[in-house]
Amino acid sequence: MAFTKLKKLGRLFVIKTRFEAFVVIYALALGAIERGTVYLGQYPGFGGKLLFLACTGSVFMAGAKMLDCIRHEKVSREEEAVPADT
Repeated sequence: MAFTKLKKLGRLFVIKTRFEAFVVIYALALGAIERGTVYLGQYPGFGGKLLFLACTGSVFMAGAKMLDCIRHEKVSREEEAVPADT
């Protein structure tokens, strides 16, 4: 009984659609910009700008990975649904 409740709760944290991925990417971007502005204040000059760029660049890499994984999972589900012709 408790395992099924945990399983249902766990499904809430699975990104299933591109829209959900874009919402998560947006949230990551907001946090990265906030962290980057803190870095600009703590490390004025070129070092702060590099850290700011690293924060925002990580969002691009994570977002691309999420979108790629969603596309890959969709293709694999479609291949499983179509029976193989032999």
